[in-house]
Amino acid sequence: MEFKNPLAGIRWGRIILWTTLAVVIAVGGYMYYSFGLVYSDGYRDGTLIKFSRKGYIFKTYEGELNQGGIVNPVPGTAMTNQIWRFSVKDDAVAEKLNGLGGRQVRLHYKQYNRNFVWEGETNYIVDNAEEVK
Repeated sequence: MEFKNPLAGIRWGRIILWTTLAVVIAVGGYMYYSFGLVYSDGYRDGTLIKFSRKGYIFKTYEGELNQGGIVNPVPGTAMTNQIWRFSVKDDAVAEKLNGLGGRQVRLHYKQYNRNFVWEGETNYIVDNAEEVK
């Protein structure tokens, strides 16, 4: 009795090719969904209270915007502020924000699902800033 290999007729080259292609497409789709698609965009208004360049290896521009708050009805208690943290990738926008500290500003942002380490700490990337007068 002769033994026959049941896998002898399979074309392994095609299986490896199609499997590799499927993995590359799946990883590429995930990367595009996570890092490339804009989830939301819009404007935020408030007082620019902090803007700095930080990081050990990848220096990124990070800022905080005070959007106002809610006054506690009990006398003598503090007001609760709503602080919005954001990142800036564009050097021209960062230079504009450096001169607007403590002023009322209007920021246009794009929110991503995720971002790379060198793009900033937050998922909110500001791409335009203007002073509100």
